[in-house]
Amino acid sequence: MQSDTPLVSSLSDGVLTLTMNRPEARNALTRELSLALNEALQAAQTDRAVKVVVLTGAGAAFCAGGDVKAMAAGRDRDLSLVERGTSLRARAEASRLLYDMHKPTVALLPGPAAGAGLALALACDFRLAVETAKITCAFARVGLSGDYGISWFLSSIVGSARARELMMLSPLLTAQQALDLGLLTRVFTTEQFAASAQAFVAQLARGPSIALGHIKRNLNLARETTLGASLDTEAMNQAICMMSDDHREAASAFAEKRDPVFAGR
Repeated sequence: MQSDTPLVSSLSDGVLTLTMNRPEARNALTRELSLALNEALQAAQTDRAVKVVVLTGAGAAFCAGGDVKAMAAGRDRDLSLVERGTSLRARAEASRLLYDMHKPTVALLPGPAAGAGLALALACDFRLAVETAKITCAFARVGLSGDYGISWFLSSIVGSARARELMMLSPLLTAQQALDLGLLTRVFTTEQFAASAQAFVAQLARGPSIALGHIKRNLNLARETTLGASLDTEAMNQAICMMSDDHREAASAFAEKRDPVFAGR
């Protein structure tokens, strides 16, 4: 991908693809890249043309996490503890945006994901990887405790005990091992990856976007609340969907034995 821009954005057929574009550094996160990602995700939340958000990396990697070389060179050495923490939290907003956005989010892993890069992938609803991809938490290897929501996402997906193992020991996982743990959604061969990932994303983009957004809200809330609160939220969101044009189209298509065509209304 020929561009000096740290984040390349493209929109086609309802799919917004955000490509972290530092292939020479395995797309390691810089302040510029992180803030550009935050800005793009904030805009995507309210852009009705965007049905699905895809996050990927240029070249042969997804994202190596923080730029360790820049850390070693003394980046941010003049910041106070409070300033450093505030800066890190601002950059990590991308994880919350990917998780909370009322649209499907998909991480495409053409190669390794480590540290904060893994956290960004876990923040997405789906993670599709090439079979040669390697996955690792990596933080402990460089004397760090983790950020970008890695602790929360790992605990939610694999449970507290396994999350401690993955964070403290930082094993290097194959794509198949990560799939078996639930860290990945699908794994494809190198030959299948591009076409299969495109088909997966296209299916989401053709779907009932209003319903998909409310499904995501329901599932996110279910992680954090009681059954009663989930029942209340599900009932209201279901009522909203029942009043949509998409639901009426789907009901008519069912009766007419044809495929529905959703318009996102």
